[in-house]
Amino acid sequence: MNQPTVIVIVGPTAVGKTAAAIRLAQNLRTDIISADSRQCFTELNIGVAKPSPGELRAVHHYFISSHSIFQDVNAALFEELALQWTEEIFRKQATPEEPTAIMVGGTGLYIRAFTEGLDEIPATLPNIRERIQAEYETSGIDWLQQEIKIADPAFYAAGEIHNPQRLMRALEVQRSTGRSILSFRRQGKKQRPFRIEKIGLHLPKEQLHQRIHDRVDQMMEQGLLEEVKGLLPYKKENALQTVGYRELFDYLDGLSSLDEAIEKIKINTRHYAKRQMTWFRKDPSIRWIDAGEFGQDPLRFIAPHP
Repeated sequence: MNQPTVIVIVGPTAVGKTAAAIRLAQNLRTDIISADSRQCFTELNIGVAKPSPGELRAVHHYFISSHSIFQDVNAALFEELALQWTEEIFRKQATPEEPTAIMVGGTGLYIRAFTEGLDEIPATLPNIRERIQAEYETSGIDWLQQEIKIADPAFYAAGEIHNPQRLMRALEVQRSTGRSILSFRRQGKKQRPFRIEKIGLHLPKEQLHQRIHDRVDQMMEQGLLEEVKGLLPYKKENALQTVGYRELFDYLDGLSSLDEAIEKIKINTRHYAKRQMTWFRKDPSIRWIDAGEFGQDPLRFIAPHP
């Protein structure tokens, strides 16, 4: 019997991962595990480009609307759940001699947790965490970003600089150990009982930027502002430190005009896409394919099982 396989589809936001993964899953008659750190939240919909109800009916997705913004969701939890879901998908495959699952998403840390295991980071000093937390509550995320930029420029360049929890964790590790959190990467990858095939989707920069701009305009037409208004009382929750929500919170707080907020969403989404590509380009095991070509016929790009 051939070894089961997980096909992991990665790439920047708006490149077309969701539609391509759904088409491939339909061809292979399998399910999808989302590797997106925001689409898992029930309360977030339009602003995180969650698959449509029709797409979710077409193919069963795991880790979509599975948690609340009030729950602690992180890479370690994702690793644990995704491994369980993978086994579940394999068990119910119609062709057990060659079971296949699909993972799709743009959260690099979650994908690495699933495929390689998490970094092993030493214990840190508890009083350091408390001081960082207190300063963040007083000075906000701008202070955190500036501290990380100085103390751990490598993390600043590659990390999620709009996620206060990860910024605080990185600063805590640096201040406790004198080393970047990135230096504590595992010496060896965890072995998984299945093959992993990674496919990266890409587009020319101008085309991707146009897709981003068009999608932001579409989100506004679909009612993103109303969605954000309903979440205003919870804007300090970590899950809401997210592009598309943060900028509209500023508008609702009178810190910008609506046009300025929309333009900031487009700019920050482009920056986020660039950081995603920086992360994924460092993985030599990813096979890069033009997103347009892959979306037309994804099955022909899947490597045959050995």
